[in-house]
Amino acid sequence: MVYAPIETEDRAEIREIQEERLRETVEHAYETVPFYREQLEDAGVEPDDIESLEDITKLPMTTKEDFRDEYPDGLFAVGDEELTRIHASSGTTGKPKIVSYTDDDIGVWSEVVARSLKASGVNPGDTVQNAYGYGLFTGGLGLHYGVEELGATVIPIGSGGTQRQIEMMTDLESDALACTPSYALYLAETAEEMGHDPKELPISTIIFGAEPCTEPMREEIEERLDVNGIDIYGLSEIIGPGVSNECHEAQDGLHIWEDHFYPEVVDPRTGDPVEEGEEGELILTTLTKEAMPVLRYRTGDLTTLTYDECECGRTMVRMDNVTGRTDDLLIVRGVNLYPSEIEHVVLEIDGVAPYYRIDLAKEGSLDVMELTIETTEESDRNEDELRNVILTRLQNVLSFTPDDLELVDHGGIARTEVGKVKRVYDHRD
Repeated sequence: MVYAPIETEDRAEIREIQEERLRETVEHAYETVPFYREQLEDAGVEPDDIESLEDITKLPMTTKEDFRDEYPDGLFAVGDEELTRIHASSGTTGKPKIVSYTDDDIGVWSEVVARSLKASGVNPGDTVQNAYGYGLFTGGLGLHYGVEELGATVIPIGSGGTQRQIEMMTDLESDALACTPSYALYLAETAEEMGHDPKELPISTIIFGAEPCTEPMREEIEERLDVNGIDIYGLSEIIGPGVSNECHEAQDGLHIWEDHFYPEVVDPRTGDPVEEGEEGELILTTLTKEAMPVLRYRTGDLTTLTYDECECGRTMVRMDNVTGRTDDLLIVRGVNLYPSEIEHVVLEIDGVAPYYRIDLAKEGSLDVMELTIETTEESDRNEDELRNVILTRLQNVLSFTPDDLELVDHGGIARTEVGKVKRVYDHRD
């Protein structure tokens, strides 16, 4: 069953809703956000020029640099008296990206997260342990309000405190856990250290997001914890978590709630649309955001779109799991590589844990890559044999091998308190 009838609506009806809301959004942005008025005028576009979805390509794209340039409130469309909440996306450099919400925006956000939870297999009356961080990060409060909207019970435990997480989960018999995929595996490790069998923990569903998760990593989560691992996607610049979500029936792509967020996939180099099913950069336009409408935002995430009806009955378009980011591209000795490609190759090998580290350096004028990979706790494979298997697979699949490959024991790569591992260290600068 679905949370909202629109999820299974006829595609023609969805399109009609999208076109009406797109016209309203463009006019709203033009009238209330000086940045967009200037951008549209520079492009020679007026709101009346947007009559159908095909006209969206006339609109200029918005980038993360635009958010930083307009810091703190240059993209706001309403005054302080209409704002209900402000969040921020932590930037790797410079100022964070500030995002804002009206009361109606919070209502939409809660509803799309409730849809996402229902698609994940969470039902009213279930208990959801929310291990996303609260505060300026959108993950914690975004999931929190969605759980309450659904009619489920939320445990707002936040991130970290992993032993306490396990104790609360066991004592309160949590049905679902919301966290990052790497934290799910860290929690499994900690449970074992505490004497628990991770498969005996009460949770049956883990809803993971906030970082990419390859299929081998999902399989590892599901196997170690005996759960359904469901991917949720979102980003602060659009609304937060709840832009799209996998359904537990198929687990075959994430349904984008496209009555609120219009998706495109384009060639990241040219900005031109790609064919259905072809990989490119995901572009999102908000269709109902009041406080901060966003036109054609370049997410930097690489994915595909599929419009076939899902076996769950939902007709809303599905995006594939994000395979990488346009700004994650590594160029090493003229070879283009994404860390997710390396991860996908090595995680299919028995004896390899889903933790790795890439170090890039310069020796003279040459790029040098060192790859560090953890072995699984139960692995009994000969180290030389395993190293040869990894190097051969990398060469066969990616036509590339690192200059140095180091295998370390389980737990040998440092984690943060929430289980994350920094994947890439570029020392070339």
